[in-house]
This record gives sequence, structure tokens and C-alpha cells, in this order.
Amino acid sequence: MTQTTFEVMNVEGGRPVKMWTRGVPVEDMARAQLTKAAKMPFVFKHVAAMPDVHVGIGATVGSVIPTKGAVIPAAVGVDIGCGMMAARTTLMAHDLPDNLEGIRSAIEAAVPHGRSVGRGKRDSGSWGDPSAAIIDAWATLAERFGRIVAKHPRLKNTNNLTHLGTLGTGNHFIELCLDQDARVWVMLHSGSRGVGNAIGTYFIDLAKQDMRKWFINLPDEDLAYFPEGTDHFDDYVEAVGWAQDFAALNRRLMMANVIAALRLQIAKPFEAEAEAVNCHHNYVTRENHFGENVLVTRKGAVRAAKGTMGIIPGSMGAKSFIVRGLGNAESFDSCSHGAGRVMSRTAAKKLVTLDEHIADTAGVECRKDEGVIDETPKAYKPIEAVMAAQADLVEIVHTLKQVVCVKG
Repeated sequence: MTQTTFEVMNVEGGRPVKMWTRGVPVEDMARAQLTKAAKMPFVFKHVAAMPDVHVGIGATVGSVIPTKGAVIPAAVGVDIGCGMMAARTTLMAHDLPDNLEGIRSAIEAAVPHGRSVGRGKRDSGSWGDPSAAIIDAWATLAERFGRIVAKHPRLKNTNNLTHLGTLGTGNHFIELCLDQDARVWVMLHSGSRGVGNAIGTYFIDLAKQDMRKWFINLPDEDLAYFPEGTDHFDDYVEAVGWAQDFAALNRRLMMANVIAALRLQIAKPFEAEAEAVNCHHNYVTRENHFGENVLVTRKGAVRAAKGTMGIIPGSMGAKSFIVRGLGNAESFDSCSHGAGRVMSRTAAKKLVTLDEHIADTAGVECRKDEGVIDETPKAYKPIEAVMAAQADLVEIVHTLKQVVCVKG
């Protein structure tokens, strides 16, 4: 058995916080945010902080908050169901062309990404004319969405069908990677896009209104919650579950389009899903822990139950890992969802030069311009330190290094 690596932060008037953060920096603001979450009266047992923990809105990114009898919408956030998908192909490194620019361009053409807003112009990050495959996929979600919209009409005019199978912005990406045996993998990171953002924002505001209506004082208004048994609780659980399904389907559709683009660039026939993993890291779900049924909110954390496969990506120029969960009960069967930021986006743009970004992404076919400096490797914690801090949560199955990176 691997030695336990968590430390305990006791919280006066609240539950303890168990932190897998040895050897990695944790900002004081993140500790303060964890403390506030741990003081919520319905937290079950303790809060678990992953090694990539950093400040978020309401709850820290990289935290696991188990609750009984209530759910906190801001702890899930607005990128509902955001997560990772990876698929190993039967291709080897030597099957790739020497110049990977064509592959990157083909992926960029196959999957809408980024965002452009202009008068009368279509957003480049959405479909102008969704294909039959996208429309058919949307049909599997449409009826449930209709039921949600019937109760909450404001959610109707959102980017739903036009965002299905698209990447988005920020830290979302599509990568071509090589594993430790020089095998080629496709890996991508995205969530429930515009419609998920609208659902998250809407219900966070609704929870805040409820708190004011019931005169409930909170340590942070972003910890506004829905008590179980109320209409808003049931509606939120329904909507968040739908958004999580949208996110998983979104990743599958993108993966299919990336593989199709690769087949046009690489003449050699290949299989595309020799191994595949599709996991959320911003979500809420019902699970059984310590013999009790609870709601588990993972905000920037991945389920790592015993034998469960997960993905922990590094930054643009770093390694990523395919992992197998060790089922550590103290972490509520969870692990980190990535490296975790050490700089805000604003700070990264101020502190990291373009030359540093270019040096740190050497060997990766990716954007090397000012527009992606907020995602540069220096903005993140060292992934090796993050993995060392959670040695009792997961075992590494594959180590990946990206060779192509498409950013949103």
C-alpha cells in the first residue's frame, strides 16, 4: 500500500480539509476558499483538495465537495461536464509526416474552435450549418432539453445545437500525442459549451436569489445552494445531468471528426480506439462513500475509483498522463484534473514573454503567438510535482507528450 500523502487543514466551525498538496504551491486565497466551503453545514465528512488546487469562483478548482441534502451550483461551475477524452490509435510516431503543420491545419478545419464576435458574422467557434451527424446526435438530447426549457424558458435561446461537436476557448484543446512506446494518441479537452454556461449561470443566480429570499447568510455568496426537496434542487439536478451528457457527447463527436481529418492526412490505414477514456472533471453525481449515499461535486477533479481510467493533462509543452484509479476512500475516489494554474491569465500575459512561450513549447506544432500566452506552460504548476503529490490516488498507465496542440 502506498503511503498516505495528504495533510489535514482543520477548520474551526466546519469540516476538515484533506489536502494532497505536498511539494506543490497552494495560494492563501485558495486555502481561504476551501475553509469557507468546509463551513457549509451540509458538507459530508470533509472536503478533499487535489494537488492542482487553485482559486475558482465560489469553490476552488481542484476540490471535491461531498454534500448531503444540498447542492452548490457554483461549486460545479459554468463549464458543466468539462472533461477529457483520449483515444490510442494503431499509428506509431514514424507513421506521422515530418512536418505536422498540415495535420494541425486539418484538425482546425474539422472542429470549430475559438470564438469570434462581430456584427452579422457567424461565431467561428460554432457551426454555421451543422452536419447530419451533428443534427442526429442533437436529437438524442433534444427531448430532455425541451422539458428543461419548458420550466425555464430563458435557457431556450442558447448555443446548443450549433455548439455540439465544437471546442470552445480558454484551456480547451485538441492534441496529437506520443506515449512511452511512441504510439499515437488523440486527446481533447472540452465541456458543455454555450448551453452549459447558460445553465450554470442561470442556476447560480437562482440559488443566490433563494438565499436572499430565505435570509440565509453565507461566508461567500457564490456558495449559494439548493436544499434537497425544493423544486429548484430537482430542476438543477436534471439540467446539470443533461449538460454533463451534452459534454460527453460533444467530446465523442469532436474525436470522430479529428480521426476523420487524420485519415485524410495519413495514407496508412489505422484503428482509432485501441484504448479510449472519456471522463468529466467539472460535475456533480450521486455516489456511495463511507457507507452513505451522498452528492459528490468535483470541480477540477476526476473520478479515480479502483480500476477506473482517467486523464490528467499537463500544459501545452508538458507531459500528460493516462491513469488508473487506486480507489482512495479519503479522496472520495478522486484525483487532480491537470496541473493547476500558478498564474492568472492576466498575470501570465504580463509576466511571460513570447520568447519564453516559444522556448517552452519547442517540439510542439502549436500556436506561438501572444494570443495563447495565458495558456503557456509557465502559467501552470509542474505536472511531475502534481503527480508525485497524488501517488496514493492513481497509478500512471501511459505517459504522453504532445506533438500537435490546437487551442480554442
